[in-house]
Amino acid sequence: MTYCVGLRLDAGLIFMSDTRTNAGVDNISTVKKMHSWDIPGERSIVIMTAGNLATTQSVISLLDERSKAPEDRKPSILEAPSMFQIAREVGRTLKEVIAANATTGIEADGAFGATMIVGGQIAGSAPRLFLIYPEGNFIEASDDTPFFQIGEAKYGKPILVRALRPEMSFEEALKLLMVSFDSTIKSNLSVGLPLDYIAYDADSLAIGHAARIEQDDPYYQAVSNGWGEALTLAFDQLPEFTFD
Repeated sequence: MTYCVGLRLDAGLIFMSDTRTNAGVDNISTVKKMHSWDIPGERSIVIMTAGNLATTQSVISLLDERSKAPEDRKPSILEAPSMFQIAREVGRTLKEVIAANATTGIEADGAFGATMIVGGQIAGSAPRLFLIYPEGNFIEASDDTPFFQIGEAKYGKPILVRALRPEMSFEEALKLLMVSFDSTIKSNLSVGLPLDYIAYDADSLAIGHAARIEQDDPYYQAVSNGWGEALTLAFDQLPEFTFD
């Protein structure tokens, strides 16, 4: 399983993904699920993946190969004129890979399925964030839907719904994401550290703040412990329930 989140803020975009993948309890490994491309001053693109590992790796490899040499950039996410067109190209590539692998019909389509979060900015337009479905279609983040989740979303969603504000700083948003991921990690063994994150400053047109949070990261541990203590304190302060 996987957990990835992309947030749209007034300050820009912030992305976080876990790195755990498993094919059973005795076959767990660490795999990077966040990928980025940029042409400084011209465009920055981030893609996070969830689903069948062979499918997602094939899609990323195809997108990467088509971006390396000018003669191979047909089509290329590094030449697309807008983030909308980039989302379309990622969706087409995902659909292409699933169709190539799923040769036995609907059941195989499901087995090879994947979803992706695509975000970034091209010079002359605003930062944009998209959720790509296995069928190749997609939706865009908006004021009403300012974040997307893929993978094991249910455990970490409540904190995002309750606390996310568009005016948050990157530091506040990162703390919020840590709480969301900590709740998910404690609820589902198939999601785990290390965590990767990228904070993209609007109009910077360069991948700026990017890092990996390891298991022993002191700030992550402080957030995890503090969140647990705060929940206990808040629960104790709730009004007492009495049976009639």
